[in-house]
Amino acid sequence: MNEHLDEIRGKIDLVDHKIMKLLNQRMELSMRSRKLKETITDPGREEEVLSNVARFSGPLLTAEFSQKLYREIIDESKGIQDKLLRTVGFQGEHGAYSEVAALEHDPSLISIPCVEFAEVFEAIANKELDFGIVPVENSLEGAITPVIDLLLETDLKIVGEISLPIRHCLLTLPETNHYDIKIVASHPQALAQCHNFITKHKFQTHPSYDTAGAAKVLSERRFPSAGVLASELCAELYNLEIIKEDVADHPSNTTRFVILAREAVTGPGNKCSVTFSAKHEAGSLFRILKIFSDAGINLTRIESRPIRDDSRQYAFLLDFEGNTEDGPVKTSMEQLQAIVLTFKFLGCYKGGSK
Repeated sequence: MNEHLDEIRGKIDLVDHKIMKLLNQRMELSMRSRKLKETITDPGREEEVLSNVARFSGPLLTAEFSQKLYREIIDESKGIQDKLLRTVGFQGEHGAYSEVAALEHDPSLISIPCVEFAEVFEAIANKELDFGIVPVENSLEGAITPVIDLLLETDLKIVGEISLPIRHCLLTLPETNHYDIKIVASHPQALAQCHNFITKHKFQTHPSYDTAGAAKVLSERRFPSAGVLASELCAELYNLEIIKEDVADHPSNTTRFVILAREAVTGPGNKCSVTFSAKHEAGSLFRILKIFSDAGINLTRIESRPIRDDSRQYAFLLDFEGNTEDGPVKTSMEQLQAIVLTFKFLGCYKGGSK
């Protein structure tokens, strides 16, 4: 009898965990909606929510109880909206490395998950979010090309960066004996980065859309012989147990993230990013790079991507050390704009790492 009671209580705990996660998700959406309306209080919308709650009630929950509960939730939501907390969007589920990087960059920001990279950019541009954080380069896998394409097209500004060591952990359910693990799930890149560890333990692999997404699925579906490769933060968020830390093949695995905003950062920076397209003729890129060489400006990165409307033309993303107040940088920017077809200054910001 006691064992059966414990089993039922365990299920109740899982339901409570889901309820709290969903309430947090509701508050995140409420914060996004606050950016799009003039006032916090909207009596018409509140009555609509309470009416829906009454309609969804039953058979065990009465309409009166549900509406009483939701009046508390609405009051809490309005209280959070009134604080005008600053938000940062990231792609993936809570616990993704992008969120880890966001917390390292500024713990005061409230991180908001987005399904796609494009949603991060759109939500900032539409004023739903204050900032966004996106990965641009991994030390093992190279450029994150979907993000590079979005940076080439956006009017947003880069206002900061952070380089984060990627430390994959093997996570399981608390009740799982680690000797019973047969399958590990994660994003394909994470699985590739932990190839030696996976091979040594003869694990089967299951690709997932996201490292944190794999942790979330394991927490919800309770696969008894499965583990996931994800961040340490995922263990905390999804009530998973860390079996082993730092299981990646290369301890130098690092991802560089940039922070996006609608307006450029104020104050001096030490790193700049620009995009441009060059004339389709011999020596055009050489002449551009010579501008920086002659000025003694150190280029830290250059990426090229085909222009979507004209595959014969290429756009470039260029990072370099310096500040827009520096004479050589000012002169070089003027010279660059004079010989390129298109030019966009993405921002001058403080380069940084964890």
